[in-house]
Amino acid sequence: MTPQHIELVKSTVPVLRENGIALTSYFYKRMLGNNPDLNNVFNLDSQNSGRQPRALAAAVLAYAENIENPSVLAKAVEHITTKHVSLDIQPDQYSIVGENLLHSISEVLDVPMDSELIAAWKAAYLQLADILIGVEKQKYENLAAQQGGWAGWRAFEITEIEVAENGKLFTIRSADQQATAQADNNEFISVKVKVPNKGIEQPHQYTLSANTENTYQFLVKPEVDHTEYSVSNILLDNYKVGDQVQVTAPQAK
Repeated sequence: MTPQHIELVKSTVPVLRENGIALTSYFYKRMLGNNPDLNNVFNLDSQNSGRQPRALAAAVLAYAENIENPSVLAKAVEHITTKHVSLDIQPDQYSIVGENLLHSISEVLDVPMDSELIAAWKAAYLQLADILIGVEKQKYENLAAQQGGWAGWRAFEITEIEVAENGKLFTIRSADQQATAQADNNEFISVKVKVPNKGIEQPHQYTLSANTENTYQFLVKPEVDHTEYSVSNILLDNYKVGDQVQVTAPQAK
């Protein structure tokens, strides 16, 4: 990034503080509208509740505030990349995000796409994307290199559902009957389910509670304030022993 790019990005910090959530809400609506296949990637409950737009707004603001020295955001990068790997985010999806983010900045702030400000944010986004893609590549390789490990989604079968005090305990094992990576309690997995009557899938992260050599177990609690896209309620209401879900490899929080 050039010094001019850096100054232009920094100049947007007051606007991001004031209108960041409006910008990110617009961005998600634009991107998911233009790319409906991404409805299988992003948790729509988090979209509808505003949690995801708020989280992205905070991340964009932090990046703009530290654009001169993004290394100070190492902890945030670790958190974001772990989350991305749990959702099987791939490098080619970054171009989709970048295009919609730049157009959203242009449309919400009412500045032309060929302006210096958009050019500065493009440089900033490409810099950040390169960092994230590099870290995620290493994480995918590390997960796949473990004994029984894998990268991306893998089919698992539900082998047991037990009633617990505040929900149900789901036990799953790999559908291919092959070994799975050992996991510690309090690591997490992403579980993806089919949304009834919607033709899409939705992911959600669950903390592992008990694990053996071939199975993982996690607690699913019913959600009171939820939409039809709630993975937990879909699991509780629609899934039974013998059904399959898609799962990403365990990771530490």
